Formats: sequence, structure tokens, C-alpha cells
Amino acid sequence: MFRIGSVFIPVTNLEKSKKWYEKHLHVTFIDRWEGGAGFYFAGSRTQLGLVQVKSPQPAEFVIQGKQKNVYFNFVVDNIDEAHHRLQQAGVAVTPNDDFGGMKGFDCFDLDQNVLSIVSEEIDSPFHSAHIQKAQDENK
Repeated sequence: MFRIGSVFIPVTNLEKSKKWYEKHLHVTFIDRWEGGAGFYFAGSRTQLGLVQVKSPQPAEFVIQGKQKNVYFNFVVDNIDEAHHRLQQAGVAVTPNDDFGGMKGFDCFDLDQNVLSIVSEEIDSPFHSAHIQKAQDENK
């Protein structure tokens, strides 16, 4: 059975980025490897890897014209609290937006990587409770 093991983010200063992600995304450090460092999120099996690069590289792709999309997002239970906490910590954030079934905003790490932060509404088919139910039914 396949599942996402890790998400990798390019960073130009591994040590500073390690501290930034620990402080702002509350990840827990696992270990280092040559050119990178691994972390985990409380309550999640998906890991986060920071990979040292020489120059910033985009963590998003163009979908239409100048419209871009991120490769991944981070899910939080309380989107307003997450937005407020990051903003108060001096992290650059976009306005909190309601997409109908999902709320979210973007923030930017030290390399200006776009990090999408989202929260699914309980009635959204993408809410974790609905996904868990579907997984349980298809075992």
C-alpha cells in the first residue's frame, strides 16, 4: 500500500531553516543526513525534509497564466488561530480566505517558499473524518 512518506522543501540555510520550521510549524527534529534534515509532525505519519540547495527554488507550479499552485499543504484544526499566531510571530502571511468547504492562507519561509495552510470544513468531502470513514469502509 502506498502513502506519502515525506515532503521535501529546498532551503538555502539548513540550520536557520531548521530553527524556523521547529518554531513556526512545531515540527520535531528526527535526524540529519548529508545535505538535509528530517522532522515529524505530532499526530501524523508524513515527515518533512529540508534539503540544502545553493539558491532558492520554487515549491509551486504554474497552472494557468500567472496563477500558481503549491505541491502540498499543511492542515490545521483552527485556521484563524494558526493565521494569527504566524502573523504575530512576524511571518509573512496572505489574508485568510474561504474557498467554500476549505479555508486557508499562504505563508512564506526564510527562502520565500510558499507554504499553504488549510483547514477543511467538516462537511467537505476532503475533511479528514470523511477520508478516514472512506478508508475504513474500503479495508
